[in-house]
Amino acid sequence: MFLARVTGSIVATQKSATMVGQKLLVVEPLRVDEKDRSSLKGTGRTFICVDTVGCGEGETVLIVQGSSARYTPETKTLPIDAAIIGIVDTVQVGGQTVFGTRS
Repeated sequence: MFLARVTGSIVATQKSATMVGQKLLVVEPLRVDEKDRSSLKGTGRTFICVDTVGCGEGETVLIVQGSSARYTPETKTLPIDAAIIGIVDTVQVGGQTVFGTRS
């Protein structure tokens, strides 16, 4: 699993019949800033994921790849390699909040 930020969406009018109705989003993986560990920063890479949770552009999400992407009821029959399985509220590292707010 990894964290990512949704940066865009994909529209494909020609695709496998099993993919009809699936929302495809562009995401950029995130990592903890190695300088001061106080924030998340983008890696500069891009992935295309199927959205299983109804997220939107700008949100921080949890991604699974490979066979794990097909373990949800919504994705078990899809020809995919990456799926969004959660919307992240808070990330804490070493007791410090690096994303979100404390409740």
